[in-house]
Amino acid sequence: MEKNQWKTYLFWIAAAEGAGALSGWLSRQGTAIYEQTVVKPPFSPPGIVFPIVWAILFALMGISAARISLTAPSEQRRKCLRLFVLQLGVNFLWSPIFFNWQKFGLALIWLLLLWVLVLSMIRCFYQLDPPAAWLQIPYLLWLTFAAYLNFGVWMLNR
Repeated sequence: MEKNQWKTYLFWIAAAEGAGALSGWLSRQGTAIYEQTVVKPPFSPPGIVFPIVWAILFALMGISAARISLTAPSEQRRKCLRLFVLQLGVNFLWSPIFFNWQKFGLALIWLLLLWVLVLSMIRCFYQLDPPAAWLQIPYLLWLTFAAYLNFGVWMLNR
């Protein structure tokens, strides 16, 4: 791998991990309150699972975006990277909506928007670099599970 490619990978991984870390940090107090007060649905994993899974998913997101960034310049590449940044922004805001504001219904709608954006991003990525698209599948699957959990929390805590 060329030296400038490492910089590209480092940039995109750091951007994804940084967005996730900042969102988590901004939601830390809401998360603590959530853990103590909210009724959770069946199959809810222990709290420690979430930062581990998200760290892996954000790394995969960054690797995937770097692969797209390294493709030949084109309108398709710009579109794919815009989708990536948009979904990352929507992802960033979900935690404050869910944990800090405890607006579980709104968070579910927000999560469904994120799910659609990620699916669109996967389709876009696939046209340029199929492995980049496949790296996003665990993310989409986790969001599907997160939607189940979000729905369950919303139903159990109305």
